[in-house]
Amino acid sequence: MTVLALESSCDETAVAILRDGALLASEVASQIALHAATGGVVPEVASRSHLIMLRPTLDAALSKAGISLAEVDAFAATRGPGLATSLMLGMSVAKGLAVGFGKPFLAVNHMEGHLLSPFFGKGGPSPAVGLIVSGGHTMLVDITATASYRLLGQTVDDAAGEAFDKVGKLLGLPYPGGPNVNRLARDGNPKAIDFPRSMLHSDDFAFSFSGLKTSVRYLLPKLAETPLADICASFQEAIVDVLIAKTIRAARTTGRDTIAISGGVSCNTRLREKLTAACEKENLHLLLADPTLCTDNAAMIGYVATLRLAAGETSSLTTDIDPNLRLVV
Repeated sequence: MTVLALESSCDETAVAILRDGALLASEVASQIALHAATGGVVPEVASRSHLIMLRPTLDAALSKAGISLAEVDAFAATRGPGLATSLMLGMSVAKGLAVGFGKPFLAVNHMEGHLLSPFFGKGGPSPAVGLIVSGGHTMLVDITATASYRLLGQTVDDAAGEAFDKVGKLLGLPYPGGPNVNRLARDGNPKAIDFPRSMLHSDDFAFSFSGLKTSVRYLLPKLAETPLADICASFQEAIVDVLIAKTIRAARTTGRDTIAISGGVSCNTRLREKLTAACEKENLHLLLADPTLCTDNAAMIGYVATLRLAAGETSSLTTDIDPNLRLVV
C-alpha cells in the first residue's frame, strides 16, 4: 500500500510518500524566512506560500520516491487543527488527486500525527502516556491503541511552545524563539533565576505557561546585568520541570510503563536529557520521535493514514477542514 500525504496546517508545506509503512520520501518547504520579519505566522502569507510550494514539493517527493502519481494507492491530508486557509489548500489537493486517480482519501488529525510519531517504524502504537508539546498545544494523552485515546490534561492558556517563542521575542532573539532559547540555554545556569513552576503540584494534568511568560516580562528590567544565557536556561528549566513532573505522574497514575513524547518542543535538548534521566530513574520506557518527525511534517500524517487504511477506514470526499479539530471528543 503506497500512501501520499500532505501537511499544510500552518507554515510548513510538506509532502511524504510511504509504502507499507516505510518512508520513501519526506519533503518539507519551510516558511521561517517569510515570517521572520513579523516575528510570527501571518495566515495570508502562509496560505500564499502553500499555493506556490505545494506543486514543487509534491514533485520533489515523487522524484525522491521514484514513483508516479498513478502508483499511489491512497491520498491523505491534514484536516485540522490549524489555519483554515492553509488547511484548505492541502485538503483540496489531496481530494483532487484522489478523485482524479480514483483512489481512497483520508482526512487526518494533525494532533494524532504528532501523538503517534514516536511509534513510527516501531511496529505500531502500544499502550503509553503520550506527551504532545508543540507550538500551539501541550497535552497528556493516555494511548491504548490506534484511535483509542483519553485526554488526561492540557494547557489552560499558553502552550509550552508559545511561551518559548513569546519569551524569545521578549529577549530580542530571532524568530522562531524556541530553538534560539534552547541554543543559548546550553551555556547558561538553569538555577540563576527562580522562575515560577505553575500548576506543578496541582491534582490534575493541566498545564499553564502564561504566568511564566509574564514573570519573565516583568523581571526583565531587573535582569539587565544577568547574562542572557542564564535567563534562557532558567526559563527553559521552569518549563521542562513542569512537563516532566506531570508526565511521570501521569504514567504512575495510569499504570503505563511507556512514555511517548512528540511535537516541535520535544526537540528541546534539555527536555530530552532530563526526561531520559527521569524515565531511567522510574524504570519507564521512553519513546522519542526522530527530530525530523517532531516539527510539522507529512510523514506523520502518512503514518496515521497507513494505520487507518490497515483498519479498513477511509474518509468521505465531503469531509471538510476543521481548524479547531480535537484529538479526543
